[in-house]
Amino acid sequence: MRHFEAVRSHLASSHELKHNDPYLISFDVIVAGGRHQGIYLAELEDDTGLRYLRISTPVGPLAGTDARRCLRFNWEQRTGYLASADLDGSPYLHLCENRPYALLNVAELDRLVGELSTLGDILEQAIASDEDEF
Repeated sequence: MRHFEAVRSHLASSHELKHNDPYLISFDVIVAGGRHQGIYLAELEDDTGLRYLRISTPVGPLAGTDARRCLRFNWEQRTGYLASADLDGSPYLHLCENRPYALLNVAELDRLVGELSTLGDILEQAIASDEDEF
């Protein structure tokens, strides 16, 4: 997978796309218990022109979240990190992963979507239950 159109083509064959913009697509993944987790994919470019695929999923409102817990979570992760981005005009905590296209293939893309949707759902439930789980 060397470009965003290859990612779009692969994912559109197995998911119903909710957003289908030139450099942004989104869809829902059904996770444990029949819940749905939104997945967003966007193309990023660094200062040298190298392109990356960002995969993200919203996990909860940023308001009231302890930044130390988020940074501790980031430190402990092997895949994915927490970041803040607006969702419908409000700051929201997102679980993200960036991959250069040079390191991306179909199996890796599918693995990342599965891993981030599952972990995102777990984090969303932990935040919603207001317990100290992450």
